[in-house]
Amino acid sequence: MNTPVSLSRADLLGLAHQTMDNEITALAKMKAMLDDSDFTAVVERLYQCEGRVVVSGIGKSAVIAQKIVATFNSTGTPSLYMHAADAIHGDLGMVTPKDTIIIISKSGESPEIKALVPLVRSFGNTLIALTGNVLSFLAREADYILNTTVDSEADPNNLAPTTSTTAQLVMGDTLAVCLLKLRGFTAQDFARYHPGGTLGKQLYLTVADICKKNTAPRVPETASFKDVIVEITGNRLGATAVLSNDTITGIITDGDIRRAIQSHNDFSGVTARDIMSTLPKTIHINALAVEALNKMRAGSISQLLVEDNGVYKGIIHLHDLVAEGII
Repeated sequence: MNTPVSLSRADLLGLAHQTMDNEITALAKMKAMLDDSDFTAVVERLYQCEGRVVVSGIGKSAVIAQKIVATFNSTGTPSLYMHAADAIHGDLGMVTPKDTIIIISKSGESPEIKALVPLVRSFGNTLIALTGNVLSFLAREADYILNTTVDSEADPNNLAPTTSTTAQLVMGDTLAVCLLKLRGFTAQDFARYHPGGTLGKQLYLTVADICKKNTAPRVPETASFKDVIVEITGNRLGATAVLSNDTITGIITDGDIRRAIQSHNDFSGVTARDIMSTLPKTIHINALAVEALNKMRAGSISQLLVEDNGVYKGIIHLHDLVAEGII
């Protein structure tokens, strides 16, 4: 039965630092070993792969394999995850002759790995070992070796996979970044594979997509103070554009109205021109919605006037971006 250990906050913080230091040191050593590895050859092989990259592992390495597959797929390298135990019970049927196989294992000696490797070799597929033991069965049988050796786990008992799985994960990320660069993978490509969620919307949602849902409040420079208030209130965007011959000359916001009330006693002769803010912040209708957010943040404002080659198209409000999940 476990015996609980009492740790002070200082002890916990020290243990946290020790864990991070362990993993940082391991990554630094792995980086130094990279020049002597098959890394560049592996990247070239994966880049030239005409099939899929099939990534397999057992235990915690299987979890890392799943993450690497997810990263590959989202950055333009078609991949499949294959659990090592399931592979020897039928899942090898997913492997095609043009696929390249990566097997992840710290020891390279797990029984499931020893059973899987000969089967992969019999298929004739290129085999890449991502292992912490370059003298292991897996390493000896592989065409290429990615060395993820670590001196010890961050676990005080040196048992739970911690530093070793971090090394595996970083190696997978490194491969993915090199491959996406070789493929000329762009933010637009990324958006195609991530259409959902906040990240996807930041990459594809445009000002036009949002602006078309809103009205386009406007008044001429000669509009009366009452007409300005009616226009702002009726459109519920907290502002109205001020136009002269269809050209944007200013903006009037709720804040401008409040300031006008403080500074005027008689509104009978007050026009839009008298209370508008000149040189209003604008954004092109085809810009990304996230660009509108950045402009609002930079200017500490809640609205932007939307234009298309100088032609007024409407207003985009901070609330619109919140509703779309951009923030």
